[in-house]
Amino acid sequence: MSHGDQAFRAEKNTENWPEMTYAGALSFLRRRYSRDLNGVDLAISGIPYDAAVTYRSSCRLGPRAIRAASVQLTELDAFPQGFDPFAHLNMVDYGDCMLDPHHPETIPAAIHDHAAEIIRNGAKMLTFGGDHFVSYPLLKAHAEKYGPIALIQFDAHCDTWEDDGNSLDHGTMFARAANEGIIDVARSTQIGLRTYNHSDYGFEILTAPWVHRNGIDAALDIIKTRAGDAPVYISFDIDGLDPAFAPGTGTPVSGGLASWQALELMRGLNDLNLVGMDVVEVSPPYDHAEITALVAATVAYAFVAILAEKNGAKRNEIGRL
Repeated sequence: MSHGDQAFRAEKNTENWPEMTYAGALSFLRRRYSRDLNGVDLAISGIPYDAAVTYRSSCRLGPRAIRAASVQLTELDAFPQGFDPFAHLNMVDYGDCMLDPHHPETIPAAIHDHAAEIIRNGAKMLTFGGDHFVSYPLLKAHAEKYGPIALIQFDAHCDTWEDDGNSLDHGTMFARAANEGIIDVARSTQIGLRTYNHSDYGFEILTAPWVHRNGIDAALDIIKTRAGDAPVYISFDIDGLDPAFAPGTGTPVSGGLASWQALELMRGLNDLNLVGMDVVEVSPPYDHAEITALVAATVAYAFVAILAEKNGAKRNEIGRL
């Protein structure tokens, strides 16, 4: 069989073909497009929704951009682990959640049902937004299986401003999730915040300046001690990064995490009970040279590598790490 276009030509989910990096059918990490979840460990899915934003829009185009930015990540073994994650992780690109933007009242249920179908079949989810509101129905679906979730939230904003329980707003949904018991705030941590709210809602908050001053190891110690053995969901708002590293987002705030800090933090979460992750708020029209989409894809790839290691992939690290 000639190589190329494995996204739709591969017969097995674990295949990893050579591709022309600049050509071919796009899926995340060139994974096979499939909705057959039999034996699947991880399903990639996009939620192309951005009607809940409060400033700049267009993050509905985020899933497509993140997929496109992932092509180089499949050329070599995972860094820094030095293994092929796809040899140990049965992973598919499930495609995008079908939404009816002309009937916004249907959006939360559509996202929830989409996620619940994947989770019910035994796969974990790696989801690309879309705006940050999509995390609420995703968390709700996860909590139905795992119970209250320990949330690790990378973000410039707390997203716990006052919520009326009904609005579609990307700045209030974690208050709703906390009030409904979906999130176990006593085990949850927010990282990178640099905007103000008069209530912490019970979260541990590691602001961006705190991380800059105290470092990666100190942050990881707090995050992991707090989460313990609880089921952990990572919600990564790309505006948690400084706009110098992620300009392509709707609500940029100066002073955020650098891309290297975010990746070091992600790679340090490998011993937690990770049940799912989303990467949200990538807005391609505001991006430059695809650097926002690239860091989003790389952060997501860190999650993939963690799950592969949990499935038996062995590290083969070189150099001073």
